[in-house]
Amino acid sequence: MAVPPVIPIAYEPKSRTETIGHYADGQFLASVTYAFPEGYRPDDGWEEHKRLYTVLHTFDSQGHYRDSEIWCAGTWAEQQLTPDGESSVLSLARAHLAKLLRSLPRRSYTDIAVRPFQLIVDGVLFGLVIKKDEEETWAELYPDRLGFADPWDGTYDT
Repeated sequence: MAVPPVIPIAYEPKSRTETIGHYADGQFLASVTYAFPEGYRPDDGWEEHKRLYTVLHTFDSQGHYRDSEIWCAGTWAEQQLTPDGESSVLSLARAHLAKLLRSLPRRSYTDIAVRPFQLIVDGVLFGLVIKKDEEETWAELYPDRLGFADPWDGTYDT
């Protein structure tokens, strides 16, 4: 089955799609996710290259990409230095995500359907990208690495 022009993404509480939904001006997709820059090959010192991002993508009601707010909270190495408490990288990222979500008027968490898009920030690929191999075609959310495929019901695979 071909990739539909608008990709459904199912809202699943307490999962990796728990911060998606609709707001007054359209739809949103948000997450806190670690990522390496494109083309990076882990070696000694990888902890300084693995970064934690807070991400908020917005779309109109038909799923057309509008904008992104992408903020780097810090690196894996910094998280290991201060793994707990309000000043940890993970805590900072989660707090920033909560602030971004609060800024969306009339926000509700529910299924969304958006069109493929992509952008590069800090050398990291962000977006919903169509991928293909010899056997199938799917949409993959980067850098989260969630794959959406036939039967196109909004569920994801990692």
